[in-house]
Amino acid sequence: MVDAQRARKMADRIHEIIARRLERGIKDPRLGFVTITDVKVTGDLQHASVFYTVYGTDDERRDTGAALKSATGMLRSEVGKNITARLTPSLEFILDALPENAASIDRLLQEARQRDHESQTMASSAEYAGDADPYVKPRDLDADDDLDADDDLDADDDLDDDLAMDDELEAPAAGESTEPDGSTR
Repeated sequence: MVDAQRARKMADRIHEIIARRLERGIKDPRLGFVTITDVKVTGDLQHASVFYTVYGTDDERRDTGAALKSATGMLRSEVGKNITARLTPSLEFILDALPENAASIDRLLQEARQRDHESQTMASSAEYAGDADPYVKPRDLDADDDLDADDDLDADDDLDDDLAMDDELEAPAAGESTEPDGSTR
């Protein structure tokens, strides 16, 4: 296993070499407008995955893939001449799905913006189903409904009297029976 830093440096170097070679041109009419997006090298430096994109139609992408596959040997020897490694890694060209993914994300974002706009439009013309404020508010007291402090005290006294009366009704007098048959427990 090689140091990850060394593998990254080799990947960067391979990226430069292949991009420069494609820029100068390969004599294959199938080769379209290619951009090398990334290169990944395995930890043992035996294999390099070269990711690329092609500007154009699906047919142009397919043709460019075939052209790169046929030029792999020539590109590998070009890499071998320009790197200082003991052995040249094998090359694999992989069509990068980055543009398609970006287009898909853009489409989804546009759809989300449209839905947000529709919901804002609906919300601006919406009305409450019931009252505007569904929470119970304390009622306003009129002049005749005002309670005086004396009324509060009188109400407390009446309550005490009612409780005392209930106690008298429930408690039997001494010697009286609470059972229906007259017996005591």
